[in-house]
Amino acid sequence: MIPSQELKKTPQPYDRIFNFSAGPGSLPVEVLEQVRDELLNWHGTGMSVMEMSHRGKHYDGIHMEALANLRKLLGAPDDYQILMLQGGASLENALVPMNLSVEGKTPNYIDTGYWGHQSIKDAQKLGRVHIAYSSESTGFDRAPADSEPRFENPSYVYFTSNETVGGVDFLRDPKFDSDALIVCDASSNILSRKLDVTKYDVIFAGAQKNQGPAGITTLIVSPRAMEIAKSKDLPLMLSWPRAAEAHSIHNTPPTFIVYICGLYYKWLLAKGGVDAIAPYNERKAKLVYDQIDASGGFYKGHAVKENRSRMNITFKCPSPELDEKFLEDAKQLNMSTLKGHRSTGGIRASMYNAFPEEGAKLLAEFMADFAKRNG
Repeated sequence: MIPSQELKKTPQPYDRIFNFSAGPGSLPVEVLEQVRDELLNWHGTGMSVMEMSHRGKHYDGIHMEALANLRKLLGAPDDYQILMLQGGASLENALVPMNLSVEGKTPNYIDTGYWGHQSIKDAQKLGRVHIAYSSESTGFDRAPADSEPRFENPSYVYFTSNETVGGVDFLRDPKFDSDALIVCDASSNILSRKLDVTKYDVIFAGAQKNQGPAGITTLIVSPRAMEIAKSKDLPLMLSWPRAAEAHSIHNTPPTFIVYICGLYYKWLLAKGGVDAIAPYNERKAKLVYDQIDASGGFYKGHAVKENRSRMNITFKCPSPELDEKFLEDAKQLNMSTLKGHRSTGGIRASMYNAFPEEGAKLLAEFMADFAKRNG
């Protein structure tokens, strides 16, 4: 049992836990309540969104509003395409080289962790790849400075802006010394802080962390990237231009997931958008990082300080046994899914946009208490 009496379970609506899952992550309670209320009869139509024809006017309105609000949240120019595709962000590891390959040029990849590593392995199955930078020698604990990658005749430069496994984030829009297309996997930090979309050619992100439930991958594609993709003769479900022509209704989309993402975008806009949520996320992360830094070495963080992710905070206790005890004790305070990725172990606290600040405060208090009791 937790011996410190001042540490108490914080009541949450509907007896919900503090869900630190790296994905799918927490959704806003207000969004879940609206989904519940509209589940059986959406706006007097007599049916659920799940039952609507994807070609009907009701769903078309839901779909197009979601695309428009995502564009608004991102500040994406009108000539950038906004897509909602199936297959998860992992499918984009194949679709990026398929849509953006250029004869005589080489895809260049920046490898900063687990997901960057996966993207490279998939791209290598489709052709030659040049690794312009890797932090593998330091345990994937950092992102490069803009001048560090060594590019080789790139068709595009690919990087992962936030690595969920290691908790490593660029925390900026990189300004690489290359005029090639810039491709960014922003799955775990999209909409959590401001991105200058005009500095990118492709941004893609799975929805299940900062946009909604699993089942949709959003893409933002620049005009010059789309022109290259238009030169490819790809099957329907692999072609970005074919999706863009039909506003991502080139087949039956996961309508209910799009609907919930649309509600999430409205929720975030009502909060003040990305400009308002960014400092909120910074406060949550600071509470936990302050405990790591104040622990006198009891907690060892993974990422170097200048690349500490605000979405995924990774650290370890002095031993694997204490890691397990930490996880078990945390469950008694309704803090769940804190176990690190299977490839790294340790602790991982993922706190996306919808994760409540009360949970970050409780985790910080618990960390101080746990270190005191076990140090």
